[in-house]
Amino acid sequence: MTLTDAFLRQARACEGLGSPFMGQLLRLLARNWHADLPLAPRFAAWPGDLGPSGASLPLRLAGGLHALVLSGRDPALARAYPPNHVPDATLWAEVERALFAHARFLEHWCSSAPQTNELRRSIALVAAGHALTHRLGLPIVLSELGASGGLNLIWDRYALAIKGTTFGPSDPVLTLAPDWTGPLPPPDTPRVIDRRGVDLNPLDPRDPNDRLRLLAYLWADQPERLERSRAAIAAQIAPADKGDAIDWLETRLLRHSHPGALHLVYHTVAWQYFPAPAQERGTALIEAAGAQATETSPLAWLSMENDGDDIGAALTLRLWPGGTVHALARVDFHGRWINWAGL
Repeated sequence: MTLTDAFLRQARACEGLGSPFMGQLLRLLARNWHADLPLAPRFAAWPGDLGPSGASLPLRLAGGLHALVLSGRDPALARAYPPNHVPDATLWAEVERALFAHARFLEHWCSSAPQTNELRRSIALVAAGHALTHRLGLPIVLSELGASGGLNLIWDRYALAIKGTTFGPSDPVLTLAPDWTGPLPPPDTPRVIDRRGVDLNPLDPRDPNDRLRLLAYLWADQPERLERSRAAIAAQIAPADKGDAIDWLETRLLRHSHPGALHLVYHTVAWQYFPAPAQERGTALIEAAGAQATETSPLAWLSMENDGDDIGAALTLRLWPGGTVHALARVDFHGRWINWAGL
């Protein structure tokens, strides 16, 4: 995939997820990118897949530009960004100028892969948590793989509003209101007694630089996502460890016995980025732990991942003892809608 193809593919994806501004920005980058830009040599030499399934160079660069806006480093660029609407020529002039003026900042920014927490994915976690609590009646221990800033580790503090009914705590950090199809989840409110996550590069929302990275990968014409993230950041209580997800999982499965509690291992649009050997090892570790699970100390593996279907992600649950597989739902990648089947 060429860089131009990667820009255009990402533009289409962003437009499909409700961001016309990102479509405009990325199409301008595809059309006007040239060899004299400071980042051009590095991007030209970048190995492997440049697009959304690989290095995601378009999102890295778009995130860096948004960081310049959010941090106040480039007021002129900010005036070309939402909520303002400017023609292509004006936006490209400011973007090109910023690429030269902030070359060092952008090169450093693009050295790291895109990271954010899409909080609306927690609609799947809240619904699954209610279903598991209804079925098992046990408190829950959480282990999240690919936790980033840990904002989806506090999903039990978010409420879910569906067709006039609210699920979750009475004093939620925020309320998510997706387009919902299917039966309502059961009313049983989950009780989380322990939570931990892991990421290769965990972000600490209390750190200004990490907080900027979490926010910059949100899209400038979707201010409601920024508002939700700021609310969650202010309430963040969940630590994320730095490390390889599968090594971390092995240790957590071996060392953490939770009698009388459900251990819920989960990931949302993260597993697909693990190398195939890591996926195989992770699956084997979870299945081995599942073989030791009991009715009073069960194990669940919840996966919200791209399964190749064009319509959202598959939300799949495996539950031990027994290792039964349950297709719970299909979920929009940004959590705008869910087609819930239930447990």
